[in-house]
Amino acid sequence: MSCAICSIRKGKRFCPAAHGHICPQCCGEQRELTLDCPSDCVYLQQARQHEGPCHMDEPPKEEMFPGIEVPEEFLQANQVLLFGVWSTISDRYAADRSLTDREVIRALTNMAKGLQTRMNSGLVYEEALPGLTQQAILDALGQLLKEFREIERERAGYAALKDAEVLRMLVFTLRFAHSQTSGRPRSRRFLDFLRERFADSQSSIIAADEPSSRLIVP
Repeated sequence: MSCAICSIRKGKRFCPAAHGHICPQCCGEQRELTLDCPSDCVYLQQARQHEGPCHMDEPPKEEMFPGIEVPEEFLQANQVLLFGVWSTISDRYAADRSLTDREVIRALTNMAKGLQTRMNSGLVYEEALPGLTQQAILDALGQLLKEFREIERERAGYAALKDAEVLRMLVFTLRFAHSQTSGRPRSRRFLDFLRERFADSQSSIIAADEPSSRLIVP
């Protein structure tokens, strides 16, 4: 049986994305590139175990927000917020399994740029016509922050969360997403990382208050 992709080499492994048997070479070359590999594919899982993140295109330096420092003490002091952000993204992935790392990264970049611009100049920054998938992520994170501040007001009488803290958390998440994704257009390496850790969470904020839910930052 010849490979369903190249029709030259022998198809030695079944590919659920190609709906047929393909050769190991095409599997390696087209994985998460032209093939929309499901996360439970055994060959994708094996590849992730033996290879680190492989970035096809390095992001522009400015999109990594080099001027923003995120010290470890900040992360330790704001684990509830970090849990909320990551759990919210995981929830979006559960609701839309077509979501990719690249779309999450673009949404985080757009949100961080908008917040930074508003903080520095008071202007409102919006990426031109963000896709519906990206907008859903932005809306979910916006709702998370709204709920977070409402809980703060109920408990302390005022909302202590500052925009600068939100920006730091977005930037940290963005950098971590870049460090985890394969960089391929259809990569879900970062999203699968989140799903493994937050699949059972019920509420992004309430669950974060439980001691057993504390996130250990890698």
